[in-house]
Amino acid sequence: MKRMVLVAFVLTLAVAFVFFLAGAMLELGPVAIDLRAPVAQQLAHSGVTHPVTAVLLNYRGYDTLLEIAVLLLALLAILAVVGEAPASPSRLAHPVLQTLARLAAPLMVVVAVYLLWAGAFRPGGAFQAGAVLAAAAVLLHLVGLLPGWSRPRLGLRIGIAAGFALFLAVAAGLLTQGALLQYPPAAAGVLILLIESGLTVSLALILAGLFLLLSREEVTA
Repeated sequence: MKRMVLVAFVLTLAVAFVFFLAGAMLELGPVAIDLRAPVAQQLAHSGVTHPVTAVLLNYRGYDTLLEIAVLLLALLAILAVVGEAPASPSRLAHPVLQTLARLAAPLMVVVAVYLLWAGAFRPGGAFQAGAVLAAAAVLLHLVGLLPGWSRPRLGLRIGIAAGFALFLAVAAGLLTQGALLQYPPAAAGVLILLIESGLTVSLALILAGLFLLLSREEVTA
């Protein structure tokens, strides 16, 4: 009886919270500052032609740098909490599922490369590309073709940290321009592509690691 009362109480609070958020959103006033025009005016100097990519990696690049740092810290926290343990072999799925996963994984890699390339002029970029690559790794793990992570080796650790380190190195190098991540217009496109390429690899490994570290099976004697 107490459990039912507790469940009802929690559900009531959740529903009330949803209605509160909905009411707050409906009462939102007009945007005080419309940044679309300034973004469009400076887009030609950003190195890309898509406004979202320009905002994420040029106008507000330091925000993206900190977001990568947060994801990296989350993975490091998981490593610190779960510790080291050998990963047992994954349970093999049905051969048909394994075959489908083997066919899907290369296609997902191609899609990730396209998303990375397309991010300069249409929706896409490192976050989307990294998520697709991470999904490919998770898919292979779920069908038993990729074991869970035990302890990331040196090469894997370098890959995890490489994107953030590259981003930080570019930011430090550009401090000579007088501001953090203030790209020279002539080199902005190349630098953004370089950063996004490194971030794609690191984000894929970080996102995949968040799943593969927690899904590993402890080997019992």
